[in-house]
Amino acid sequence: MNVFGSSGVRGVVGETITPAFVGRVAKAAGSTLGAETVAVARDTRRTGGMLADAAAGGLAAVGSDVHRLGVAPTPAAQAYAEREGVPVVMITASHNPPAYNGVKLIGGDGIELSRDALERIEDRLLSDRYETKPWNETGESERVESTRRAYVDQLLAVADREQIADADLTVALDPGHGAGALTSPDFFRELGCRVVTVNAQPDGHFPGRDPEPVAENLDDLGALVRATDADVGIAHDGDADRAIFYDEHGDYIEGDATLAALAEARLDAGDTAVSAVNVSQRLVDVTSRVDADLELTPIGSTYIITRIRELQNEGEHVPVAGEGNGGILFPNYRLARDGAYTAASFLELLADQSASEAVADYGGYVNVRRNVEYDSDAEREALLAAVESYAEAADAEPTTTDGYRLDYGDAWVLARPSGTEPVVRIYAEARDRDRAESLVGGVHERLRAALE
Repeated sequence: MNVFGSSGVRGVVGETITPAFVGRVAKAAGSTLGAETVAVARDTRRTGGMLADAAAGGLAAVGSDVHRLGVAPTPAAQAYAEREGVPVVMITASHNPPAYNGVKLIGGDGIELSRDALERIEDRLLSDRYETKPWNETGESERVESTRRAYVDQLLAVADREQIADADLTVALDPGHGAGALTSPDFFRELGCRVVTVNAQPDGHFPGRDPEPVAENLDDLGALVRATDADVGIAHDGDADRAIFYDEHGDYIEGDATLAALAEARLDAGDTAVSAVNVSQRLVDVTSRVDADLELTPIGSTYIITRIRELQNEGEHVPVAGEGNGGILFPNYRLARDGAYTAASFLELLADQSASEAVADYGGYVNVRRNVEYDSDAEREALLAAVESYAEAADAEPTTTDGYRLDYGDAWVLARPSGTEPVVRIYAEARDRDRAESLVGGVHERLRAALE
């Protein structure tokens, strides 16, 4: 697909993402899906209202009535889709910087559209084939005010409220000025937790930190944990479909360690876990220990969800899936990433142990990541050619599921183009930081040279 990447379409507003473009995406989606009603939601980004208006206009133009959900986390919009049986156009750029925005398409079952459906929509978009209606058949619009509250109520119904309340936890929460600021504080308080917050005011300028919940953006959360003697810190991205954690000492917990801990709590022998090609050895160790299978996909929720659906259709049980960036899925709950549900699942682990104890068995690995930016298609192709050349000359058999992954036994390195930003990402994992830095540095040096 040329338009829809690994998790929708995203770009800088005013450059690749414009109201006209979003209107065309909405018209293509409405024409392809043929739904009588489609909902539109957005995260807190400064440009979200403008683009949501464009999406609503495009949908009405092809005859769909529009439910305007306003600002809501992506998982809240997915819960609405599932509950009401209507597709959703979600205006979000998730973890990307404030200048970005984008579109994610959700089916009437509350699940991101399959790659086949996205390809049909993309074909219509690229050929400008829309089922526009005459003036007296265009759709009408209505506002829906209950989306966020209904989502919190649904979360409360599935979380183990008694176990979490009995743990008497203090939660330090950093929603990063995103949509989770409007739902997660209430959710955790109603679970029986004492909640203290930072960056909890919805603000599309993201003044406190960038939306991506990575360690370098979360110093304030670590400080808040230490200052308030909190039991755990929780951070979301811009649309709150991810959760990243800090332990009771105010130390960052690697997302891969969280995924491994939650996977071990859910997996039984014969089950299958699904992750991406940048999977940590931590999850490999867990699946081996419990005698479960592990399936790998290209990076991105679209690919992971597509593979889960295929496995479920084959009769496989997939209780947990996701990536080490905090985007975890529990398909028995919903086939969607949900930062608040992930956080509640982690809180359940703290009933009789601390956060540091909950992930203690999943340490011993160091992860390093570095990006190389490009400015043109020609530079992108030069970088990909350099990656291929590096992999072919390496003393390891490359895995090419998504980019090139080189496994060395004691460590691995992966280089792949991002599906959402103009960068090539380099990942490495090893038991020793110097080893991981060396692997990333070797690839990074080759790629930088390709741009000179």
